[in-house]
Amino acid sequence: MVNIGKETETLEFKKTTGEIKEGMVSIASILNKHGIGTLYFGVKPNGDVVGQEVSESSLRDVSRVVYESIKPQIYPAISEEIFDNSHVIKVEFSGENAPYSVYGRYFLRTADEDREVTPEELKAFFGASRHRGKWERDESEATANQIDKNTIKAFWKKAVEVGRLPEGKYTCPMILNRYGLIKNNHLTNAGEILFGNTHPVTLKMAIFATDEKLTFLDMKIHEDNIYNLLKVAEEYILKNIRWRSEINGFEREEIPEIPIAVIREILANSFAHTIYDGRTQHEICIHPSKITIYSPGDYASEHRPEDYVKRNVESELRNPNIAKILYLTKSIEKFGSGFKRINSLCKDAGVKYSYERTGNGFKFIVFRRKLISDILDVAYDVTYGGGEVLTITEQTVLAVLKQDSTISREEIAERISKTVRTVQRALVTLADKGYIKRVGAKKNSTWEVLK
Repeated sequence: MVNIGKETETLEFKKTTGEIKEGMVSIASILNKHGIGTLYFGVKPNGDVVGQEVSESSLRDVSRVVYESIKPQIYPAISEEIFDNSHVIKVEFSGENAPYSVYGRYFLRTADEDREVTPEELKAFFGASRHRGKWERDESEATANQIDKNTIKAFWKKAVEVGRLPEGKYTCPMILNRYGLIKNNHLTNAGEILFGNTHPVTLKMAIFATDEKLTFLDMKIHEDNIYNLLKVAEEYILKNIRWRSEINGFEREEIPEIPIAVIREILANSFAHTIYDGRTQHEICIHPSKITIYSPGDYASEHRPEDYVKRNVESELRNPNIAKILYLTKSIEKFGSGFKRINSLCKDAGVKYSYERTGNGFKFIVFRRKLISDILDVAYDVTYGGGEVLTITEQTVLAVLKQDSTISREEIAERISKTVRTVQRALVTLADKGYIKRVGAKKNSTWEVLK
């Protein structure tokens, strides 16, 4: 028996034309992914040629089903082939008008399987595909001189230190040329995003009093290249999450509620897979029960995040040059392993996570441990020192006073969505616990934050 190989992302086998409907699904799926492919009737999935009856009418039947089932219409080449006296039907097809539907549904090819997707997922896939790679290589408006030399030097020192760049003498032009980040005396888009001094990327960061984006306790906006913003984002998160202390022998170890490796992996992948000419900006939101990290441009792969966790699937890089630079400094540990690594680290630390896909971007959500008593409304937060107990309301009021000690009770109440009476109780308690004290006359007093 003749064997003609294995199924691939562009090659599909069906045992007989009795599987013609499934064959149409494969054609549409392959067209949506690659735009060209081949389908054989009379071949087992393992590549063994078993043959089938082939006649003029059977060839016409295949042509008719293709015409009727796949939209927009395609015009494949349908022919008979013979392998060692076994007759098969070969369908060669191509198309440039994707997306293609079959029986009113949409599919994408993943390895040798056809996966149904929603129109929104398909739209996002094509948006990512059009962006992938090409945008990075285009010239930006930044000249070759508009670079952050200190950042480039920090990059190659780190890359050498972690063993992903050979020891040697490097210069800024050498790095830019070596990794294709310069073109016609201008930085490429990837070069500007990575190392430009033109403040090419905007990052918004905020702390909110509740799990809704209503009352913010702090807000910062940074504009810089992504190499620097990765450090800014990491420091902001680590500064504003809870830490606990553990004594190991004679050493005291400070442990964050979310592993640092998880934060770094999420941030690096967020910046690596962004569509940088989109309508939205990077955003980090710290809420009492969760931290969200949003990147513009939706999810960058046709594979679901859980596919990367459960299986070893190939990585799909939206911005290969940016990803390569982040890989060389170990910001990205290994291509395509981000979700698997995050899942493993979170599982070990007992941290839960989720994600949301929207039309404009991708949001990763890390849930914080609930350190409050449902009855007493208390929490421990080392930010407020001493390991003492503060209610959530007291923590929020204290955070507001740290921003503006002249603010009135009424303004605090409006800002944190509480009553004036509740705020007054919190102020009295904070004063009793030694966190604040009143300064000045009663009518024109302000608060001094002591801790």
